[in-house]
Formats: sequence, structure tokens, C-alpha cells
Amino acid sequence: MSATEEAPQGREGIDYLRDPYLEWSADEGVPVVREFAVNLHEVKTAPWPRLGADAAFVHLDGRGDFMALFVLDLAPGGKTLPQRHVYEEVIYVLSGHGSTMVEIDGTRHTFEWGPNSLFALPLNTRYQHFNGSGREKARLISANSLPIMLNIFHDRDFIFANDALFPGRIGKPGYFDGEGEKIETQPGRFMWETNFVADVANFKLEGWEKRGGRSSNMRFALADGVVHVHTSEMAVGTYKKGHRHGADFHVLLLSGSGYSLFWFEGDKDFRRVDWAPGVVFAPVDNIFHQHFNTGPNPARYLPLALGSTRYPLTTAKKQITLGVDVDVKKGGNQIEYHDQDPRIHALFLSELRKNGVTSLMGEYIDESGY
Repeated sequence: MSATEEAPQGREGIDYLRDPYLEWSADEGVPVVREFAVNLHEVKTAPWPRLGADAAFVHLDGRGDFMALFVLDLAPGGKTLPQRHVYEEVIYVLSGHGSTMVEIDGTRHTFEWGPNSLFALPLNTRYQHFNGSGREKARLISANSLPIMLNIFHDRDFIFANDALFPGRIGKPGYFDGEGEKIETQPGRFMWETNFVADVANFKLEGWEKRGGRSSNMRFALADGVVHVHTSEMAVGTYKKGHRHGADFHVLLLSGSGYSLFWFEGDKDFRRVDWAPGVVFAPVDNIFHQHFNTGPNPARYLPLALGSTRYPLTTAKKQITLGVDVDVKKGGNQIEYHDQDPRIHALFLSELRKNGVTSLMGEYIDESGY
């Protein structure tokens, strides 16, 4: 447990400043990774008796108070123990092929998944994961709300041994088969409602140029939950506009290559994270950040947080949903291209030249002076 995550006990006999989630994660006996950014392909796991499979917990610097990531490894031909819990969980398949069984109205329903599949386990539904390969392991990434739920109730049995049913979370017939419904939430902004997406890295997106030149996006409502999920893509030779928001957005790279810059208002220097598929980071509270595609292919990423489009949960998340593409000069959280630090575009062009990629940003920025 790092110094910033310890739950101090104060004077002898005085019990205060507890963090039940961190206490639980330490008791589970699996590795805990703490970094600003992590390559999920490289995380080392160890046996997790509760799951019946290997696992690790990933606590990013900007994870905030609500969310955590778990890395789950299924051995060749392996499976997890049956699970159920009163916290929300969205699963992204980093590698491997297999299936998941969920019990719906007393009936077992099984669906198959592969690399880049995305699905949600409805709240407190009994489920079990299976590795369909006898030769290769499968690695799943769990984005979940256990930290806030355990810290609110500080009762492990309530979370893991609760028989409560939430039938409204199951969704329509076919939602675990990849069927869904596209909903226009704002003019030109869309959300796909389902429980299962077979390949989120190739899911059809809708244009959203207000967030950046040739940018596209789709938000998801998974198992009628409060976990926010969306995916955005940057075309070759482009980048997003800088913006900021509160902590807990776990940004997981699905495809492409590039980097992101991070800075607080007034900073003279940037922090840089280079990324490729499998890298994840969580910008800390109120830090500006900006994403750049410097490779020869489109770059797509998957942010996960607590507070969905349907159920924002907090006022801050509602404001992000409504104002993430609004200029900071107008009370929003976005820096327009013409107001950004000139060093940002100069660095981008330099990186493109190294990779032999042509910039398409001349449509949005006067590049004659670079």
C-alpha cells in the first residue's frame, strides 16, 4: 500500500480515516499496481482464491474515489468460480477467446467473446467466465465500482453474499447476443444500448468534430448501469482538442499509436505518455490532457468511469456530458485549437515526420509557420 493510500489508525486504539476498499484489496493477496499509466499486457498476476483464477488490481494515480481496474487471467481451458456482487462491472477482453455464462430469470445464458469484446455483468447477476482455448490464456480487464460501493457499505458480505435481484438491469432479449438500439441523446450525439459488443475496436462510430478534426465517437449504455463507457477515434494525421475533467476516467487504448500530453493550468511543461493498444491511464483531477495519433492507422480509445450518460450520478459528470466540447472561454472544459500552446502542434508535426505520416490538421490550423 503506498503512503498516499494507507488508512492511518491515528493514536493507539483510535479507529479513523478508514478505506474499506484498500483494506479489502490488501487482504485479497493479489498484486496491486500503482502508476500514472500502465501497459495492461505487461501486468503480472497471481492466484486470486475468490476468483479461482489469476488476477491483479490496477490503481492508477487518477482513479479517484469511485473506480478500479482488475486484470483477470484465465489459464488455457480454465474458468473462474461462479461470481455475483453488488457492484457494477464492465469487462473488456484484452486477449483470448472464451465465453461467459449469466443466469437470467433462473436460466443460464452463455455468450462468446474474443479480443476487443466489451460487455457488462448486470448488477448482482450470477456469472462465470470460461477460456475457450486449450493452449492460450485469456486476459480480461474489469472496470468496476467496487471502491465506492465497499467504502459506502463497509460490509463485505453485503457486497459478495447478497441475494438481492435487480431484474431491470438485464436488458431486452438479444442484448447479450450483440443486439442493441441507437439512441440520439443530444443533437448529433448518440448512445448504443446493449449488454455486449463483439468488437468495440471496429464498432461503427458517429462524427464528433467539435472534439477534434475528423473525430468520431459512440457512447454506450451497458446493462442499464452507471458505469460510463464510450469510444472515440482519431483519424490518421489528426489529434483531439485539449480538455479537462474530474478524476476516475480510465482511458484504455484499443488501436493505433501515439501519445498524450498532460498539464495543469499555468504549467510551463507537459507530461507525456506514449501509448499503443493495451496502455491505460487516468488523468488526475482537473488536469488538461490531449491525445495525438502519430501512426499510420486510426487510433481508438475506450474511457471508463462512474457516472454514465443515462445516469450521470454526480453534478460534475452531468456537466462533463453536456460541456466536454465547450470552449473554456465559454465556461466549458475544452481548449480550442487556435488557443493552444504553439509547442503542441510543433511537437505533433515533428512526431509525424519521424513516422512518415502526413498531417491533416491544415484543415483546422494554419501550418504555414511550422
